[in-house]
Amino acid sequence: MTQLKLLAVFAHPDDESMGLGGTIAKYSAEGVETHLVCASRGERGWAGEPKQNPGLKRLGEIRTKELENAVNILGMKSLSFLDYIDGDVDKANHAEAIKKIVTHIRKIKPQVVVTFAPDGAYGHPDHIAIGQFTNAAVVCAADSSYQDNENFESHRVSKLYYMVDSENFINLIAPFIGDMTFPVDDQIRGEVPWKEWMITTQIDTADYCRTAWKAIQCHQSQLATLGELANAHEDAAVAVLSMQGTFFRAFSLVNGGREVETDLFAGLR
Repeated sequence: MTQLKLLAVFAHPDDESMGLGGTIAKYSAEGVETHLVCASRGERGWAGEPKQNPGLKRLGEIRTKELENAVNILGMKSLSFLDYIDGDVDKANHAEAIKKIVTHIRKIKPQVVVTFAPDGAYGHPDHIAIGQFTNAAVVCAADSSYQDNENFESHRVSKLYYMVDSENFINLIAPFIGDMTFPVDDQIRGEVPWKEWMITTQIDTADYCRTAWKAIQCHQSQLATLGELANAHEDAAVAVLSMQGTFFRAFSLVNGGREVETDLFAGLR
């Protein structure tokens, strides 16, 4: 059997652990190669007192190290950065960003790619942008006439997934997290729960959520964003994380239908 590979493409350090930790840990433990491309180093994501903010460069270094530690705990095979500045991903030159992601797709050759849905989970412009860039890169990677940065041969991804939060999950964590809204331009954005009928794929991550929780703990600079959940007993945190693993199958070349999948590699094994 061809080596199974999963590539996650996200915007910031902690997206992989807080959003996908249990799923990554599960597949890594099962022998699937898991890879991460991160658009930024989280330079603007300071969750502490404003006066204690170490600044873009230092915070980027801190969050890079946190991510490296989390990736090791999750058993991931590789970590790469696109080196855009946190908060500016949606201002990146789209052609350049797409080409960078194409290079990673062609180098890694994953069957499955996971990224953010068009809503960006809660409307974060960086999340929305990296999801759009990744969608385009999946198309371009399969086009033999498209030249990437290192002239790799074309590669066709078999399945593209959006990592989404179900309505049940959001209802569960809302009391712990508190206000999940924030301003963008002249509007207020917030969490976008997906109805249960919209979920195409549900991964059972219960046996791997302790690993995911350890990975989340690596992101010490971001724990404040979890509200009361950050201080929860490990058993409670694991119970919450076990409700993640919900996805929308954006496209698949190997399967389809209404039945909810239990494996991102359904149709490929």
